[in-house]
Amino acid sequence: MSMILSASVVRVRDGLPLSASTDYDQSTGMQECRKYFKMLSKKLSQLPDRCTLKTGQYNINFISSLGVSYMMLCTENYPSVLAFCFLDELQKEFITTYNMMKTNTAIRPYCFIEFDNFIQRTKQRYNNTRSLSTKMNLVDMQTEIKLRPPYQISVSELGSVNGFSHISVGEYKGTGKISAAPHQRLEPVTLPGIVSFVLSLLCGALNLIRGFHAIESLLQNEGEDFSYVIAFFLGTAACLYQCYLFVYYTGWRNAKSFLTFGLICLCNMYLYELRNLWQLFFHVTVGAFSTLQIRLRQPQGKSPDYNV
Repeated sequence: MSMILSASVVRVRDGLPLSASTDYDQSTGMQECRKYFKMLSKKLSQLPDRCTLKTGQYNINFISSLGVSYMMLCTENYPSVLAFCFLDELQKEFITTYNMMKTNTAIRPYCFIEFDNFIQRTKQRYNNTRSLSTKMNLVDMQTEIKLRPPYQISVSELGSVNGFSHISVGEYKGTGKISAAPHQRLEPVTLPGIVSFVLSLLCGALNLIRGFHAIESLLQNEGEDFSYVIAFFLGTAACLYQCYLFVYYTGWRNAKSFLTFGLICLCNMYLYELRNLWQLFFHVTVGAFSTLQIRLRQPQGKSPDYNV
């Protein structure tokens, strides 16, 4: 008989279980699948936003959205379209019920255990297909799965010595292999992030203007130091690169932001004679603020155009 057996809600960044269905099946197969649940939970941040793990008699499916993953265990013959429609319903209800602040600051396992009531009701509906009234959703989901099938995780990948360390989200196209991810999407922009972006652009513009003035002064007075011109343009490049790091995901992103901030500090130290203390304080403070915002804006668990 095809059916959904259990489901859980897990935080992506650290695998903290937020809620789960209450299951009483203690069979060997179910116990083994619970181990797979735990192993997958620890690697969610390194996996695509929609995956399937086939474990013989059972399948584990999950989707990730806004830092939260929705996982379910079903029999191997349970339709994939119904499985992902079920997960879609859990996702929509959970996002409606709990805001991101609560899920991000949760420290206790199963602190949203009351969500189990909705999981159980939804599971009963999906185990009785005659009661389903989501034909339009099923058609949409079927189209979505055809266009972008879930990534198939193998049991051998779970059992490897290095876990999923060789897997990254970037080149996931549905059925293809996964490798380095230069275009992974970041979390939504916050107001402080926008402020830091604008201030970094302002500092870059100020450095650029002063750089051109330094060139004019150098052409008029042969005794002027050309190194000041270099310092101004390096400061401009550092500010613009901070903007780039804030907007786009790259490898070693945090390390690059700290190195860029260090370059901003060095340039301003060198320009000490040409700027007053308030100007130096402004440039260094903006650089530090931008570095913090780059650090806080982390990669998200799924792409924002994922509307399943």
